[in-house]
Amino acid sequence: MPIEHVGDYEIEYSGVKLVSDCNNWAATVAIFGPSTNPMHRNAIFPSQRVLLDTTFEDEKSAEQEARKAAVEMLPHH
Repeated sequence: MPIEHVGDYEIEYSGVKLVSDCNNWAATVAIFGPSTNPMHRNAIFPSQRVLLDTTFEDEKSAEQEARKAAVEMLPHH
């Protein structure tokens, strides 16, 4: 699962193989915001599927679209 820092935010994005449709992948995202405790991440968008109406043919495509969706969700991107 790739992790990227964008400003004060940390985003995790991934492609997840769909159980119901083993030939396709879904895009998932988690976003963490600033925290006063370095041992605790502040989840502002818990890990979940994004782009619900879209499936992808491979993991890499799902990851790329998940990243785009995550960046669009950030405040002041």
